Amino acid sequence: MALALTACGRIWNRPPPDGEPVKLTPAELAVTWFDAYGGSLTLNSDGTFIANQVCGDWMGASDWNWDGPRSGSGTWRTGTGRAVVRKFDAKGPEGDDVGDHLSVWRDDNTVMLWTRVGDEDNDDPHCILTRRF
Repeated sequence: MALALTACGRIWNRPPPDGEPVKLTPAELAVTWFDAYGGSLTLNSDGTFIANQVCGDWMGASDWNWDGPRSGSGTWRTGTGRAVVRKFDAKGPEGDDVGDHLSVWRDDNTVMLWTRVGDEDNDDPHCILTRRF
């Protein structure tokens, strides 16, 4: 008797980037962040932001395939200093809110905001935003 097993996907999440969680104040978060593809996210101290072709995993987008770069404006907040929640002013394709959560992370001297992108069973790259000094 033969037994065949087929694995469909992983049983674990893709690991986070190197580093560890860190807590930043709203003033420390209110800078311009850049992704690896030239996109930028400017978090303003008044709780607004401007995004220019920035990466993300846009929760709330009705088609659930909307993980490409996005431009626009919106609002952001942080409760604990360990995450940033951003929400775009413009609605998604079905009129729903579009936003995501970015974890605050540090690897040596690099501070970053990051989120997983797409289905965790795929090898989609993380969205990682860093500050430039």
